[in-house]
Amino acid sequence: MSETDPRKTPVIIGVGQINDRPEDPGDGLDPVHLMAEALKLADEDAGGGWLGACDSLAVVAQLAWPQLNPVDGKLAELLGIGPAHRMQTAMPNGDSPILLLHEAANRIARGEASVCAVVGGEALRTAAKLAAMKPREDGSKPNALRDASHRKRTGYAQSYGLVVPTDVYPLYENAGRAAYGQTLEEGQAESGTIWSHMSEVAAGNEGAWIREPVSAEDVVTPSASNRPIAFPYTKLQVANSSVNQGAGFIVTSLAEARERGLADDALVFLGHGVAAHESDNFLARDRYDASPSLATSIERTMQLNGVGADDLAHVELYSCFPCVPKMARRVLGWPLDKPATVFGGLTFGGGPIGNYMSHAVVEMVRRLRGTSDKGLLFANGGYATHNHTILVSGAPTGAAFPQDFDYQAEADDRRGDVPALDEGYAGEATVESYTVHYGRDGTPRSGVVVARTPDGARTLALVPGDDASTIAFLTDGKIEPVGTTGSIVRDADDMGIWQKSG
Repeated sequence: MSETDPRKTPVIIGVGQINDRPEDPGDGLDPVHLMAEALKLADEDAGGGWLGACDSLAVVAQLAWPQLNPVDGKLAELLGIGPAHRMQTAMPNGDSPILLLHEAANRIARGEASVCAVVGGEALRTAAKLAAMKPREDGSKPNALRDASHRKRTGYAQSYGLVVPTDVYPLYENAGRAAYGQTLEEGQAESGTIWSHMSEVAAGNEGAWIREPVSAEDVVTPSASNRPIAFPYTKLQVANSSVNQGAGFIVTSLAEARERGLADDALVFLGHGVAAHESDNFLARDRYDASPSLATSIERTMQLNGVGADDLAHVELYSCFPCVPKMARRVLGWPLDKPATVFGGLTFGGGPIGNYMSHAVVEMVRRLRGTSDKGLLFANGGYATHNHTILVSGAPTGAAFPQDFDYQAEADDRRGDVPALDEGYAGEATVESYTVHYGRDGTPRSGVVVARTPDGARTLALVPGDDASTIAFLTDGKIEPVGTTGSIVRDADDMGIWQKSG
């Protein structure tokens, strides 16, 4: 393969990550200090002296300390640098690190920067403990994710309990299981297998937050330490955001790396990548058993790089909830018996909100250095909204930069018709998807059915937590609820209430 212009060939030269586990919450690092420590480690990993030449600093937005703006001067001050280009993502979405990696590569290739630093950090573990020391008047327990969502979003979906990602992703899980022709037991077994492999990877990774392997059965079986969250997900099947973690990496050109004495076997090269997204409104999706933008992101990345699944030594398939790597591995053709992570997944590696994929970059770089192996980084963010995939390799890929990674038009062309939303519907309807939300004691709090009316419109219906018969129907696995019919009646508050047939 002929080498592309080394001045326009971006390479990752340094990576760093940190876990902060103070016993006393007051001793915990805030997100900005986590970011600073991660980038110092990345600089050291690259041989030192790179941060002093950093002229682009990109930060993944954080949730733990919303009053902090890392790029307003404090992070640069802690690092002793003065980059001309500074930016922070608008939201802490899970695709952010790969987006920033791709943008850094393009800045290098366009000659807009010579050394780019990308970093993120979250300290929700410390933030939660500090908040718990200040009890609320109503006695409720602080929940940063749910509190932030309530501050920002109110409306039709939220009134039915669809507030945070934990509430929404199960819609994809249940619709996907039905589309795959799986029983509940088979669907859960697949989730357990994927997650068990992830726990094994995390157990061997000193950067992971939870380093104890868990069996597939224990992943999906409710217990005192693995309570149900939102059907069919238990605690071990959802992202673990109660962490203090930071991770970052440094990107420069191949020419700059060589001029400063770095050997090629210390570098990781970038290939082609693709981004596409769904509507920000998760009720304005064409379906819940697949994602056109996810499929476009992965398939086009593979096509542009001229590789198949067998050519990949490692993958990181984003794993906030099992439905995402399930969709991704089907598009990619990734076998169930091979780990879908290099870091450990968002349950075991740790789920620092938008910055998980920075940790995946760290681990992928460490695995690829000094080899000719290829790896795939697939990131997902929002409510199964944003998708960004990129190929990375221990050897030159031949990919030219800068790249236009926006393939939204292709994703839109693949999308089916989005049904109209009927917020006041009453009458017969068919289950499109559903979930049941549980309280901390493991009892059903409420359920929600996403239904289709006879004319094809989409509507929501509530299942009261004390409707034991309907809750059992939705969760016992005897009959697949998706595709069954029932009816919606309006209560005194004009809420749609689901009534199953029979």
